[in-house]
Amino acid sequence: MGGFFGIVSKYDCMADVFFGVDYHSHLGTHRGGLAAYHEQIGLQRKIHSIENAPFRTKFERIFEEMSGTSVIGCISDSDPQPLLIRSNLGTYAICMVGIINNADEFMNSYLSFSGGHFDAMTGGKVNSVELLAALINQKSNFVDGIRFAQKTIDGSASILILTENGEIIAARDRLGRTPVLIGKREDGYSVTFESFAAEKLGFEEVKELGSGEIVKLSVDKCEQLSPPLKKKRICSFLWTYYGYPTSTYEGVNVELMRYRNGAIMAKRDRIHMAKNADIGLNEIDYVGGVPDSGTPHAIGYANESRLHYARAFIKYTHTWSRSFMPGNQIDRNQIAKMKQLPVFELIKGKNLLFVDDSIVRGTQLQETVELLYKSGAKAVHMRSACPPIMFGCKYLNFSRVTKDNELLARRVILELEGEEGMKYIDEYSDPEMERGKKLRQTIAEKFNFASLEFQTLAGLVEAIGIDKNDLCTYCWNGKE
Repeated sequence: MGGFFGIVSKYDCMADVFFGVDYHSHLGTHRGGLAAYHEQIGLQRKIHSIENAPFRTKFERIFEEMSGTSVIGCISDSDPQPLLIRSNLGTYAICMVGIINNADEFMNSYLSFSGGHFDAMTGGKVNSVELLAALINQKSNFVDGIRFAQKTIDGSASILILTENGEIIAARDRLGRTPVLIGKREDGYSVTFESFAAEKLGFEEVKELGSGEIVKLSVDKCEQLSPPLKKKRICSFLWTYYGYPTSTYEGVNVELMRYRNGAIMAKRDRIHMAKNADIGLNEIDYVGGVPDSGTPHAIGYANESRLHYARAFIKYTHTWSRSFMPGNQIDRNQIAKMKQLPVFELIKGKNLLFVDDSIVRGTQLQETVELLYKSGAKAVHMRSACPPIMFGCKYLNFSRVTKDNELLARRVILELEGEEGMKYIDEYSDPEMERGKKLRQTIAEKFNFASLEFQTLAGLVEAIGIDKNDLCTYCWNGKE
């Protein structure tokens, strides 16, 4: 996905932005970058790969190499950024969170009339941030350029621009798919994706930008350049998985949402247990979360169900945290397997219920279940904290792009009914429909689950607690 952070200050703020960007490391695995403005030096930039080492180790000498009173930085899950751009709008640094699905279409159109060129990366691919800048530069000012770019892009783009006079222009995606928050302290302003990053550095929240809203930050003010649009579609997956537990989006804290989410699943299970005595939840010895993101959902489930919570297996993350993993999928799977350390005394002969944040491909989950049974588990029940994922995301850029037919739920539908089954995705998502029951039964048999259930879309929306029309739920129901 990626994230960004920036500060405009009376004083050198390299250290604060270093820590602010580092606090976004859970959002990306490919590149980290910083751009700074200094009155004597001008604009500077550094980018490093973070695929095999975390951001902080790659930038630990940055204070000897760069300085600035206005600084932006990002964790990127795709292309190198920030970029330095020289154009009709002046020289500026730019970074983005999002994805451009129609990049080839725009690039071909642009080259056909401009006579210009793009800097190609390995394989001929063009950096999406450079394409974004080319769109912005077609207008005579940043506001019109950003509006034009966001209207043109099929996908999404939340944007940070550091200008040649040290101001920061921040723009939230036109449908607000990712958060952008503004903070203030006595020496200046901050802009961040994750709210806790600014709070930890002493900034008090001023506002969360609305969909498509554009602001300009200087040392002494936050000036609105373009008002928010009415329509909003913030990514629901931020609360279930990607967002950091201490962050708050749209006034809703991530950790508390996950507790509520688990509790809602437990209430529903209690109702079903009363109707179906063979479910066997009254025999559960321990409830646990698939670490790390599944843990708070499981705590909420255990608290509501009054079942004992325990960590039957632990992830060893000291050397392989989620923030930096191998790019190769085979290596990812091997590392994921090596990180899982069982607590045999909590597994052997026990009936266990685990809550995972989501079930996507199912590859790592299958290895987790095999680990539990090999460690002596009597039975493993599984709960997913979100509905069956039916569509790969086309609005945000993830390190592991998942095609629709790689998704476990869709693979099972194809096995059951072939392409004809895709007409009934809503029924397969619904646990009360016969197709929905069959989906759960089939997956449970494949993975040797004693039982399997997914959170309902209504339950997820209830846990988040904001208007469902303001949420993006595309990956579950395909609705834009």
